[in-house]
Amino acid sequence: MTKIVGLIGYPLGHSVSPAMHNAAFKKLHLDFDYTTFEVPPEELEEALNGLRALHVAGFNITVPHKEAVIPFLDEVTPLAKIIGAVNTVVNQNGQLIGYNTDGPGFIDSLKATANFNSADKKVVVIGAGGASRAITVMLAESKVKSIVISDVVKEKAEALAEYVGSYFGLPVKSVEPNSEELQKALDQANLLVNTTPIGMKPKIDASPLAEKIKLPSTLLVYDLVYNPRQTKLLKTAVAAGCQTCSGLDMLVRQGALGFSLWTDQPAPFTTMFEAAEKSLG
Repeated sequence: MTKIVGLIGYPLGHSVSPAMHNAAFKKLHLDFDYTTFEVPPEELEEALNGLRALHVAGFNITVPHKEAVIPFLDEVTPLAKIIGAVNTVVNQNGQLIGYNTDGPGFIDSLKATANFNSADKKVVVIGAGGASRAITVMLAESKVKSIVISDVVKEKAEALAEYVGSYFGLPVKSVEPNSEELQKALDQANLLVNTTPIGMKPKIDASPLAEKIKLPSTLLVYDLVYNPRQTKLLKTAVAAGCQTCSGLDMLVRQGALGFSLWTDQPAPFTTMFEAAEKSLG
């Protein structure tokens, strides 16, 4: 009997996840099928009960449900609890277990694709939403030297900086967007991560950084936006002589971790990456 997995979110536009996972299932001759479930927030609990009753093998969670789903799960891994968000669920004999593969997928990408060891490095993170929370927690776990967070909503940046700094005993502070303090932080940093959707298609001419902000050539610039592959931020970084990395790599790596949780098999990363890339067009 075909095992069903899928993606829960609202609204759900174009997603590369079905193409990516179904290509991997086909490659390994696994009788799984990945589909999408558009679930409004007020129907989340009912939808989860339905998926449990249908014995689906598991599912991914995307906005706006990553935090809201937690009370409806039977168990949440320690890492997902620290992050405060779940993006992958495994149905284990009727028990829904929540994981977060976003953060680990990001760290895997840093190591495997960018050849970057985050230990003892100084990091600047743009954005203080759910993606930023997963990434700052994982960076703190990997023993970075310091983190600076900047968000247009000052209170969000301050709250995340306080949470991560106090939990890990790490120097974490917040600065205003496009400020002198942000420029100083970038001048001393080893890694810049954009966790906001700024620059995503169709608004491809937007950047999370103002033109007055200059990027030192020693930075690795990582943009979580993956459509387009070469965002305005990454183009600016290349022009400044920086090393760059696109968010598609993290997307596939977090997906590969979820694939292994559902199937108990190593994910065919290259197959998944090629399918995701093709799906973007």
